[in-house]
Amino acid sequence: MSRRFLVLVNPSAGGGRALRRLPLALAELERLGAPHRVVQTRSIEHARQQAEGAVEAGETVASLGGDGLLRPIAGALRHTGSALAILQGGRGNDLARVLGIPTEPTLAARLAVEGEEKKLDVAQVEGTPYLSVASFGFDSDANRIANEAHLIRGNLVYLYAALRALAGWRPARFTVVVDGAPIEFTGYSVAVANSRAYGGGMFIAPNAELDDGRLDVVMTGKRPKLRALSSLPKLFKGTHTSDPNVRVLRGSVVEVAADRPFDIYADGDPVGALPATLRVEPRCLRVIVPR
Repeated sequence: MSRRFLVLVNPSAGGGRALRRLPLALAELERLGAPHRVVQTRSIEHARQQAEGAVEAGETVASLGGDGLLRPIAGALRHTGSALAILQGGRGNDLARVLGIPTEPTLAARLAVEGEEKKLDVAQVEGTPYLSVASFGFDSDANRIANEAHLIRGNLVYLYAALRALAGWRPARFTVVVDGAPIEFTGYSVAVANSRAYGGGMFIAPNAELDDGRLDVVMTGKRPKLRALSSLPKLFKGTHTSDPNVRVLRGSVVEVAADRPFDIYADGDPVGALPATLRVEPRCLRVIVPR
């Protein structure tokens, strides 16, 4: 049976990139004879409601925006028969990068029609779903700076934000409990990863799998700022985990806290605050991927 699509578009994603890519994506859906309708999202809640309506209508939801738009859609589609198709339109597009979704909107739309469905895990922070990475500590500062930077376009904003955050950073004391086993350390950050990448191509958890029912917990300990700066390029290659100050554990339930307040950011947006519990729901979301 051919797929029918609800194309959800975040008009502000990527500084208007999603809207600029929309005509090319729609033209390909038209060429392939794929029935579709288009809705521009007004908020996270509006996106979730629209996705829930698509489930009732038996539609596939094509997300044209960034990783932040995927979160409410995933929350609505998990444990249903409706699938998610990804049309890149944001700044980071990290889930699409990991899944091998084409950047070009025509090719991504063709994949939405012709690709195969794969069941992926969905993670959550106190019930709020996310697909890629939730993190806090140094990452809280860097994400806030990135979201406030309006003059820097594309993935460079994440590097800019990391450098700005590093200048004012002071180490924090973290408590992390992975499947009941507690760990305390002083350092930079904790990332609880369902997928491998965040921040526009930083492979924070290079061995994470989207369908293994586990979260990769990446803990970055205390080290001099110059050393932290020199390790930034390693993040883009995923080779930073060989550093003795970086520890990776895996589990399905992760409890987190720190010695001072931090917002938790997931897929680029603030979704909660410490202390919190993060969990994973195994293979509950259908996503269209290359065959």
